[in-house]
Amino acid sequence: MADEEEDPAFEEHEEIGRGVEGGQELQCTMYGFGDNQNPYTELMDILEDLVIEFITEMTHKAMSIGRQGHMQVEDIVYKILKDPRKFARVKKLLTMNEELKRARIAFDEANYGS
Repeated sequence: MADEEEDPAFEEHEEIGRGVEGGQELQCTMYGFGDNQNPYTELMDILEDLVIEFITEMTHKAMSIGRQGHMQVEDIVYKILKDPRKFARVKKLLTMNEELKRARIAFDEANYGS
């Protein structure tokens, strides 16, 4: 992890997740899972660091699978195949995304007659 902190590209990506919106989203997620509506700032900082670390590591691993310098959804799915809970959640979210796409297309066709 020390090597990543010295890499300027890593620090640039780390800054993206920081800020009011990212913190509020995490805070709302925590509240939805039963935490206090206003959790401790220290806890928010630790969880935000863990989320950023997880996403960064998963992205690096997924990028090492496919074409050099490119990442696809299938690469991430492949990396989580061994974790049944994560795989089930990703599968559910991808299915829901496809259903939403089809619903948008049907809605647009009904309203605009394409």
